[in-house]
Amino acid sequence: PADEGASMYRGYCAPCHGMKGVGDGPVAAALKTRPTDLTRLAAGNRGQFPAERVGMVLEFGVPVPAHGSTDMPTWGDTFRVMGNESQVRQ
Repeated sequence: PADEGASMYRGYCAPCHGMKGVGDGPVAAALKTRPTDLTRLAAGNRGQFPAERVGMVLEFGVPVPAHGSTDMPTWGDTFRVMGNESQVRQ
């Protein structure tokens, strides 16, 4: 459920992106490319949070040229196992 977002972030995202989302999680040093600073996503998108793009990245991954590596997991399949399609989109 959407109200479990903070818990999901801690479990799936924070190891790389850090608890504050700045890309300094405990796994970050082991990656080829520093994880994205999630706090700067809106700044890089004319002040608007790119919700659709973030959803696509989480579900399908990112194109290698924009990301720099394939270290970012594609969570769509993992989340599908946990629930129905509407939960994946949330």
